Amino acid sequence: MFPPQHLRKALTPVGPLMGLTTVAGPILAGWLLHLDLFGSQWRSIFLINVPFGIIAAVLGRRVLPRRGGEDPAARLDLTGVGLLTAASALLIIPLIQGRDLGWPAWTYVMVAAAVVLLALFVLSQRHSKHPVVTASLFRKRSFVVGLVIVAGFYASLSAFVLVVNLLLQQGMHWTPLHTGLALIPWALGTAVAVLLAGAVLAEKLGRASLHLGLSIAVIGLLALWWSIAHWGAGITVWKLAPALLFTGFGSGLVFVPLVDFIIGDATTEEVGTGAGLLDAVQQFAGAIGVAALGTVFFARVGHPSVHSYLAAAELVFGITAGLNLLTLLLVGLLPKHAQQAHGQA
Repeated sequence: MFPPQHLRKALTPVGPLMGLTTVAGPILAGWLLHLDLFGSQWRSIFLINVPFGIIAAVLGRRVLPRRGGEDPAARLDLTGVGLLTAASALLIIPLIQGRDLGWPAWTYVMVAAAVVLLALFVLSQRHSKHPVVTASLFRKRSFVVGLVIVAGFYASLSAFVLVVNLLLQQGMHWTPLHTGLALIPWALGTAVAVLLAGAVLAEKLGRASLHLGLSIAVIGLLALWWSIAHWGAGITVWKLAPALLFTGFGSGLVFVPLVDFIIGDATTEEVGTGAGLLDAVQQFAGAIGVAALGTVFFARVGHPSVHSYLAAAELVFGITAGLNLLTLLLVGLLPKHAQQAHGQA
């Protein structure tokens, strides 16, 4: 829909919206669980999709053109879409359900089948006249490295949100609303940082804003680890607030420049694939983070008690800090600024 010279400006709101909606989710979920609409209990969290789905459908019909600026001769690669959809389902389902069910044999069979289908998808794309994934994106180091950083960042972020909720609700027996309110400092720090990065830092600092954000996030996670270890069962909202604020602020500085590096310099032919892969990697990484670190968390809990939940949370916060540190090291492989990505190795 946008000419190349306006594409990056059009993509500017993507990062801030991703950041703000990511942190709004847990707080809104706590409020909905507290309301227990129609006696639906935890199922009420899905109700938020209804108004947003209706609004998106109405606006899409009224505002979006019937066609964008893509090639009129382009066709949907049904074979590629089918293989990718099936592979995604076969991978995501066991990752989400496996731990709760004790990792039965069928979960491993599904993962193996997903790998086979992904290989077939890659082969199909090489021979497709209208591939689902634009191959030229993978010749850009900024795009590939950016996706790896996204994977590490979102795996850590998803595990962090999960463990905070498990610790406070199951371990400390706080209500969902109490837990949602406890996360306000994290949400506030993220919102402020996202707006700051979008307005000033991402453009002026380039990849240095990623270094800064991930460094602050590591410090915040280590501060959270220390707070849990130091206060133990006596932890309160106010004692958690400084560490959560720091963690949120660091994470918020990452959202905008990451999107800028991944799809900000994409051509009009590449931007659809770039945005789609960005979303897909976020979802996969989140599922893997929840599955892997959720398993670590519950293995450490063992026989449930306040102290075992505290110990498990300390372990996961330490691991997530290490994961953020690894992604911080990868940032050095990116060009200094996203707009230079085409011309640098």
